[in-house]
Amino acid sequence: METVPGRQELPPPLERSSRDARHTRIKAHDSAVEQYGEGERTHRVAYGERAHRVAYGALKYTHEKVGHHWERKERGRKGPSDPRSAKPRGRGAHGGEGVGENASKEHPYDVAGRLDVEGRSRMSKAQLLDAVRRANRSRTRDSRSG
Repeated sequence: METVPGRQELPPPLERSSRDARHTRIKAHDSAVEQYGEGERTHRVAYGERAHRVAYGALKYTHEKVGHHWERKERGRKGPSDPRSAKPRGRGAHGGEGVGENASKEHPYDVAGRLDVEGRSRMSKAQLLDAVRRANRSRTRDSRSG
């Protein structure tokens, strides 16, 4: 039986995600491994790491991280979720950690509500995005330890 690299290396948040999210990540990872290989190095980035970055980028194109799992973006929206995803590799920009920064303010507000973020009604969009990122990290950390 042939080993499929993407299936063996699913991070825990993806193991808890929908079949669609897992499929997106696996297909992108396997395609990148076919193109770049798994073990060699190019410039400063190992090909295996590059395959993981490609897979994560493909996942962030259609999904966003909510708590300790990935969900399809609001209304099936597709596209870069943060400034780093929108720019070519190596260009400066901050990453959104899988939180859809291009969504309306209502979307991070709704996600913050699902994550029980307190004080969300008084937050700006930037504050809501930051609060969702913190809640996501906390939920992921908690799920790893227990």
